[in-house]
Formats: sequence, structure tokens, C-alpha cells
Amino acid sequence: MTIKEIMKYIESEYNIINSTPCEVCGGEYFADNLQIDLIDGIPYDVCSCVCSHCGHEKTFEFYAPFVDEKDKKKLKNALN
Repeated sequence: MTIKEIMKYIESEYNIINSTPCEVCGGEYFADNLQIDLIDGIPYDVCSCVCSHCGHEKTFEFYAPFVDEKDKKKLKNALN
């Protein structure tokens, strides 16, 4: 993937977060923390979000196809 494609992919993640209402009060989530994590050996963007109205916390997980095999190995070693 090119940098432009990666940025477009991440932008779509934020669009999903911004269009998802809080399940408690209906407010809007904002991203508090974003990290790449391996879940069952598959790379994911894990975004911790907080509702701007009530403070409810929600985690969004998005498949990260832009993480290549070399990066997966580094990430796996860092997590172990």
C-alpha cells in the first residue's frame, strides 16, 4: 500500500468512529489513543475512544492490512 492509500484507510476508520453514536447517551466519540496490536496474529488498529458528552469509553478494532510481514514480526517481538 502507498502512504496515500494508508492515510485514506485510517481516515475511513475515523469516519466510522465519528459516525458511531455513544451507546449510553448518543453523544460523539473522540479518539483518545490509537495503537497497532496483534489479535490472534493479525494486525489491528486499536482505537480507544471516549464519549465527549458522558465519558463512556469504547474500543474500536480495525484490521490493518498496511502492516507488512516485517512489521508484524517486529510487533510480535515487542509484545512478547
